[in-house]
Amino acid sequence: MGQGVHTKMIQVASRELRMPLSNVHLRGTSTETVPNANASGGSVVADLNGLAVKDACQTLLKRLEPIISKNPRGTWKDWAQAAFDESISLSATGYFRGYESNMNWETGEGHPFEYFVYGAACSEVEIDCLTGAHKNIRTDIVMDVGCSINPALDIGQIEGAFIQGMGLYTIEELNYSPQGVLYTRGPDQYKIPTICDIPTEFHVSFLPPSQDSNTLYSSKGLGESGIFLGCSVFFAIHDAVSAARQERGLRGPLKLNSPLTPEKIRMACEDKFTKMIPRDKPGSCVPWNIPI
Repeated sequence: MGQGVHTKMIQVASRELRMPLSNVHLRGTSTETVPNANASGGSVVADLNGLAVKDACQTLLKRLEPIISKNPRGTWKDWAQAAFDESISLSATGYFRGYESNMNWETGEGHPFEYFVYGAACSEVEIDCLTGAHKNIRTDIVMDVGCSINPALDIGQIEGAFIQGMGLYTIEELNYSPQGVLYTRGPDQYKIPTICDIPTEFHVSFLPPSQDSNTLYSSKGLGESGIFLGCSVFFAIHDAVSAARQERGLRGPLKLNSPLTPEKIRMACEDKFTKMIPRDKPGSCVPWNIPI
């Protein structure tokens, strides 16, 4: 699924069983093995599955404690053979029911989540006032991820979420006909971020963990949480358009809607060319599209 969940689960098993990563093999999830698995959502996949893997490994270790204590210098192959000879089960099932919440939604009081993920982003852009195109020059992101299980994977999650959010706030525009038919239904009509939209300089860093928690090794789930940081590009473009307007003597409040497409940027950078475009009188025609 692109979340690195398999890698993290292998890391959990390796850590709990104290064996090399190369000795751990993972099979993809299936109703053939777990018929009632939780859905993947809310960036808690690593938490839910990881704590279940941890529970299974601890059950297995507790079962093998007598064998390991007799031969503490042995290998896992030795211990597994001894367990087989003594008819001790070498398989275990782990389960995690999820984090407990105590929330009264009617009064707005309580504790709805086990933890919160915090982050901040700062972006620098450059706009072309004649065409409305923009270039993402630099983005710096800092995230509070607790004790990261795999920093490389988590940085990738943050980068991917940011790019997805950047597309959401700048170029991914949905257009509907007045009858409600979606026009933007394919890559020839709907634009998503490409490699050219990635900031030339892209830096992601983590805050040091502030405290231990009841989560998986004090880590925090990532994925969806970084999407909103893409709005930093939107506000950077807004700031650039405001600067261009001030240079042309246009002052006062500026309202720009998301997604901030090149067409909207160009029209906001008012000049003698935009004044040449005729304006339709309200009610004089049927609009070809209804932007959402």
